Amino acid sequence: MTDVLILGAGPAGAAVALGLQRLGFGVRLVSEWRRFAAVEGVSQRVLEGLRQAGLSQALASAAAPSPRRVQWNGEGQSINQECLLDRPRFDAALRDDLRQAGIEVLEARVLKVESGDSGHRVQLDGGEVLSADFLVEARGRSAPLAGGRLRGPETLSLLNQWRDAPGRPGSAVESLPDGWAWMARLDDGRCYWQITLDAAARDLPPRDLLADYCAQRRRQSSLVSELFGDAALQAASLHARSSTAILFHEASGPNWLRVGDAAMAVDPLSGNGIFQSLSSALQAPAVINTLLRNPERAELARRFHQRRVEHLFHRFARTGRDFYALEQRWPDQPFWRERSTWPDAEPLHAEADIGRLRVERAPVIQGDLIEEREVVITADQPLGVWHLDGTELAPIVRALQAGRLGEALAGLAPEARRKVQGWLLAQGYRP
Repeated sequence: MTDVLILGAGPAGAAVALGLQRLGFGVRLVSEWRRFAAVEGVSQRVLEGLRQAGLSQALASAAAPSPRRVQWNGEGQSINQECLLDRPRFDAALRDDLRQAGIEVLEARVLKVESGDSGHRVQLDGGEVLSADFLVEARGRSAPLAGGRLRGPETLSLLNQWRDAPGRPGSAVESLPDGWAWMARLDDGRCYWQITLDAAARDLPPRDLLADYCAQRRRQSSLVSELFGDAALQAASLHARSSTAILFHEASGPNWLRVGDAAMAVDPLSGNGIFQSLSSALQAPAVINTLLRNPERAELARRFHQRRVEHLFHRFARTGRDFYALEQRWPDQPFWRERSTWPDAEPLHAEADIGRLRVERAPVIQGDLIEEREVVITADQPLGVWHLDGTELAPIVRALQAGRLGEALAGLAPEARRKVQGWLLAQGYRP
């Protein structure tokens, strides 16, 4: 039997595979190639996540930073940059990283998964049946939607692609009365434009007329005219996909785990999908290692994974909500009204309050396992902070609350003391 079988070789599946291999597990991946070409704009934190995961070939596939224009709430800006990722090239680089690590990637489509307490049987389209002790679901939004889940406003994205003359790369985003559009051109002339709308929009035409509909929308945009040539005004190839935010209430079981978009998928305006995929995948090897090698801590490991998946989801969802709320020209339009208030009214960042610090026991990553330790709960870190560059914070906070902070700080090395004092000040401590 294969020790661990991972379904999906995107950034989440690849990061989990490399992490598990380093822990000594036998790993095998099953993945289809992406069914449509796409490009994504990513930030430096995504590149750092790829570096941390050991995905060096995927990291090298990113283009150099290029300018991004923003037209939002009637105002235009050109103050930041993003790195464009050609997804076909990026996906091939992910497979190169896996092959260089000696991890097998089987190109096949999964037809059926049968799971039970004793393991999993996965039937592939070529007739082969694989068995595994542990299963990782990393097929992104295409993963089966079994189980309870929270869904955001139903959202549809229409992606168009065409080719123009080679030129300077760049990207842009603009708000529209009924949605928003993101667009990019690569230096080899490939062009992408995606409009995101409410899935129940009344003026959407039948599927066979969507390409013409998108071309008409592009003709109405001055930003499209500036970024692309005349080819952007014609009908182009089209791929329709759901962009609805989804959070699974159960992201793990005794012998399975959901990671990346298969655990929680966010609205594309909320944050880069690759970043959130890596965020949940980088913690997964320690969770799986605990489930398989320390089953007595299974509940603790699963709670750790679920809490962090939910925390990431709500952080990204609130980021998207605040971006939507910045567009105030069409407050009565259903698209903007629903998304500017979802998922809740909680602030993205809570104000620091030294009086709200408290110490609790919670699951943390210790080495390659999940353990329970004392952490400090803050206004902005509801999951708790265990240590600051190796200095445990719970004893510091207990000393503060007991009026013995000076004594606790005196026992630290100068550099550690300076960092802890800075952290306390950031939490609202005023000596």
